[in-house]
Amino acid sequence: MNSLGFRRVVLAVPFFIFLCAALPYASAEEVLTWQDCIKEAARNHPDLISASEAVKEKEAAKKISASGEYPQVDASLSGTTSKTSGNSSTKKYSTALNASQLLFDGKKTINNVKAAGENIRAAKYNFRYTSSSVRQELRTAFVNLLKAQEMTRIAREIYEIRRGNYELISLRYQSGLEHKGALLTAEANLALAQYNINSAAHDLVVAKRNLVKSLGRGKFADFKVEGDFTVKDNARGQIDLESLAANNPQVLKLTAQKNSAEFSLRAAYGDFLPSFSVNAGAGKTGNKFLPDDSEKSAGFSLSVPIFEGGLRSAQIAQAEASLNQLKENERSAKDSVIASLEQYRASLLEAIDNVEVQNKTLEADQERSKIAEAQYSIGSISFDNWTIIEDNLVSAKRTYSNAQADALLAEANWIQAKGEVLEYEQ
Repeated sequence: MNSLGFRRVVLAVPFFIFLCAALPYASAEEVLTWQDCIKEAARNHPDLISASEAVKEKEAAKKISASGEYPQVDASLSGTTSKTSGNSSTKKYSTALNASQLLFDGKKTINNVKAAGENIRAAKYNFRYTSSSVRQELRTAFVNLLKAQEMTRIAREIYEIRRGNYELISLRYQSGLEHKGALLTAEANLALAQYNINSAAHDLVVAKRNLVKSLGRGKFADFKVEGDFTVKDNARGQIDLESLAANNPQVLKLTAQKNSAEFSLRAAYGDFLPSFSVNAGAGKTGNKFLPDDSEKSAGFSLSVPIFEGGLRSAQIAQAEASLNQLKENERSAKDSVIASLEQYRASLLEAIDNVEVQNKTLEADQERSKIAEAQYSIGSISFDNWTIIEDNLVSAKRTYSNAQADALLAEANWIQAKGEVLEYEQ
């Protein structure tokens, strides 16, 4: 293929690629800001909905535990028919209303209710932890789509740079001022730019799919995100990591679970004490429906455990082991959170500094590229020197964009390490 034919092909390919990529998503794009994503995920994300239902479950469990503190009342109606050998039959009906009240059970019920209350707190802290994790997932997907959009723009920009280079080298080659190796290199660079456009289009679709998942959407509809690469929570200055760790929802969840285990242990000890309750009843009996003969009863019940094959002792040992386990889990979680905070803070600070460095590098490469292009057009520098400068510019554009995205991702990790929830403003 001659140079003119190759040029026509390379100019047509990018348009064809973007046309094909756009066909499945030909409808008007929806534009989402970060705040739009937060609101949608708060409504639709399945992990948040599940965590919310877990709180309701624990609240219902507490009501179940507390029901034993109140009087237990039940009513009954029964009827029987019996026959003797002489084929005579007898009917008997009875109605009854019975009530009982637990007066003492070694504070077992009270401690079970308190344990259920701590389980509710643990479920609420788990919701906060889930919200924090969802935020990190959502922010990562948002930043990756923002980056994919920027990389698509850069891929087009680089293609235009490579096309301009190819045109310039073609003119110099046709004039006998440049060798064929330079022309072939320019063709290869232009082909690579086409490939990068195609790859960027695929990455863009994948990034959109990931954000759809993080939003909790059921179906895909084309959209784009709107935002910048500014880091707002830069983690500089004096920060009390111990205080942040103590208020982390993951740690608070384990603290509540530990407190619940303490109350459960007290309830287990209550099984060794007597259980005392009073009861009363009133009813009627007779041989017709809705009988007239009344009867009343009142009494009490005292239960003392004597021997159950070591059951209660084993239950106490189990409760003690569970409590000790949760104490150590709490301590381990706090230590891990502090270590993560230190690590993610350092990563964020390094990422912010790297953005500044890469920005300066890009500015320098852009200026060198302008000078080198002018020098090459008049033949004052060789092709080899010029193409190195152009390659550095292309690389700097991508590196700077990656550095900006990495800083936002580092910020998201830092915020998640602090335990901030989905609605956190930064």
